[in-house]
Order: sequence, then structure tokens, then C-alpha cells
Amino acid sequence: MASLLAACTTAPTRPVPSPQPKPQPKPPVTLPPPAAPVPSAPSQQPPQLPSQLTPAAPLFTPVGFEALPGWQQDDLRQAWPAFMASCRALGAKPDWKTPCASAKLVDAGNGVAIRQYFETYFVPNLVRAADGADTGLITGYYEPMLHGSRKRGGAYQTPLYKVPDDLVTVDLASVYPTLKGMRLRGRLVGKTVVPYSTRAEIERARLPGKELVWVDDPVEAFFLEVQGSGRVQLDDDGAVVRIAYADQNGHPYKAIGRWLVEQGELTSAEASAQGIKAWIAAHPERRQELFNVNPSYIFFREERLPDPSVGPKGALGVPLTPSRSVAIDPSFLPLGAPIFLATSEPASDVPVQRLMMGQDTGGAIRGAVRADFFFGFGGQAADNAGRMKQRGQMWVLLPRPATVQAAR
Repeated sequence: MASLLAACTTAPTRPVPSPQPKPQPKPPVTLPPPAAPVPSAPSQQPPQLPSQLTPAAPLFTPVGFEALPGWQQDDLRQAWPAFMASCRALGAKPDWKTPCASAKLVDAGNGVAIRQYFETYFVPNLVRAADGADTGLITGYYEPMLHGSRKRGGAYQTPLYKVPDDLVTVDLASVYPTLKGMRLRGRLVGKTVVPYSTRAEIERARLPGKELVWVDDPVEAFFLEVQGSGRVQLDDDGAVVRIAYADQNGHPYKAIGRWLVEQGELTSAEASAQGIKAWIAAHPERRQELFNVNPSYIFFREERLPDPSVGPKGALGVPLTPSRSVAIDPSFLPLGAPIFLATSEPASDVPVQRLMMGQDTGGAIRGAVRADFFFGFGGQAADNAGRMKQRGQMWVLLPRPATVQAAR
């Protein structure tokens, strides 16, 4: 009995957390020190993940910058404008306040200073999938140019639609906070929300009165949906306008290239954008059958194009930077975070090792080790994006306090 009483009244000893090493400043600039991680007091409640991460986050393995292949060789001055754009969107978040405020003190033309900044304020984390794999698929996308008219006529027979009036969007997070970022789309029938029309149904019934512009190529119109945004040169006056993503019909994206492979029409190596377009040209009578494989349908809005050198806005709400922006799956990686990518050039073994920013999302971009490389605008960008289907590794750079919380 005495032994039992003693056991009930003796407090167990707790290990003392080891002090965190304080990052050492490196010349040639002096930056304010980042906030030091503070160990949490014992609690009966489970620790909370940072707001930008979800319970489905992949396994992050913290590593040193020396583990990033090509880190020392990458010209970080080229990545800096994209990073500063991310800070405009993230700078008010608790984990990002200090890093983004300190970034304003860095000389954008000094590659050494920029490298010192990232090594001071961030920790690279190797990203792994749920099965432990640390490599995944890296594809590419671009901003296409189409030719169109405000009015239907002649070659201009394919509409790009505005958001229809009967499309209803329900933010599920308002009822289920764990579903943050997820939305239900449909239409009202009486008092019931039912699924919105599929691609095939929209193509049959049309959406009269919701035509934004008419374009001259149904194949390029379909691929515009896949890219998410593009430009249209109008035959009416020669003006060029940007056609940007506005909404989606709520049906999941299905890759038509994968379907062609499953049907035995193409090999996996042939299922590039170029290969798919060649198949369509050889089988024009099956074009709509192929398009209907993907029930997802994208609606657009028109934007002014005051500066053609500025890329379209991604899901983060900032313009994309060619060769320095990627689309990622935000259910695994924090939108806007720096991503160090190690892959290879399209259909090549030539290495591509550089710092990117995860500033966009996409219906086909699903999984932790998965990225879509933004190549920019123009013919060369289209060619590169169409052939990009490489393997790659990804490291997400997290602010130091966020790294500690993610590990917990």
C-alpha cells in the first residue's frame, strides 16, 4: 500500500528540451534574427498544426541546405521577385511576419545576401508521399495565345463561357472547419443542391448569353481550360485580352492523355500535349468523345493586359513568374512557400535544380511530391510544357517556427 501511495504522489520527471541553436549571421549583410522557437508547456491537448498545413500533410524531413542538389549554383536573384510576390500574400500570417519583413532589407541584386537570408530564416524539408516515396511527377503548363472575336461568325464558333448564373458554391469550411479550402459546386433544384452539368451536358445544351468570346479552335479552347488562363487576340480590333480562371463546374478533372493510353490509342511516351493533338488531328470524328472523358469544365473572366511581360495570377493571387513558379497541391504543401525543385528539362536528362515558389494549384495536381512547372508565355513555353513529364524531388522551405510546429 505504501508503495502504491508513493507511486500516486510522485511526479514523473520530464526531459528538458535541448536549446535550439541560434542561426549565425553571415556577411555581407546583417539581418534581424528570426524568432527563436520556444518549447511548449505540457498540455492535455494535442498540439495544433500551423494553419497552412492540414492533418493530411506529408512527412517533412528537415535537412540542411547542403542536402539540396545545386543549391549553391542556383542564381537566387532570379527567384527573388517571385518570393517577394509570395510575401505580399503571406506577410500578415504569424509564421511569415518576421521573414517577410526582413526580406525588405535584402539587396535584390546580391546573390550572396539572398542565399544568406534563406539560410537564416528557413529550414528545407524533404517532402515525402504517404507511402514514403520522395520522388514524384513534374509536369509543365504555360499561358497560351488564342484567336477570337466578340461575335460568333466565320471561323469563330467555339465559345469561352463566363460563370453561369445558376452555379452555386458552398464553402464547406463554414460548417466543417477541417474542410478548409474545399467547396461544393452545383445548382439548385427546388431546395436541393444537385451536381452541376458535366462537360458533355454543357456542350449539348450550351449556355446562351454567357459567351465571353468566340475562338477559332476547339482544341486550343480545351487546352486553355487545362492551362487555367491564357490570352486572346481579338479579330474585331486586334486587341489582346487575358482570359483568366473564374470558376469550375465542380466535377473532378480527368486526364484525356491517360484515357488514350488506357484505350491503347497512345503509349505513355506519346501522351504529351503534342501527341494528343496529333491523335485528334488523325481522328477528328472522335474529338468530342475524347473531350467528354474529362467532365470538368472551366469558366473564365476577362482581364486587362497592361503589361504583356507580367504573368497571369495563380491561386495565391499574385502574378506567376516563368520558370520560378509552380503549381502544387495545397492540401499537402503551404500555398506560396518556397519549393526547391530537383528535376530535369523536358524529355531530357539535363538537370533542373532551382528555387521555385508554390503559387498556383491545378485540378490535375494531386499529391505531396507533385508539381506543375510554369514555363511562361509563347511558342517555346508551349513546346516545353507539352513535353514536360519528368521525375523529381521537392523540398519545402518553412520559416523556422513553422518547421518546429510541423515536426510536432
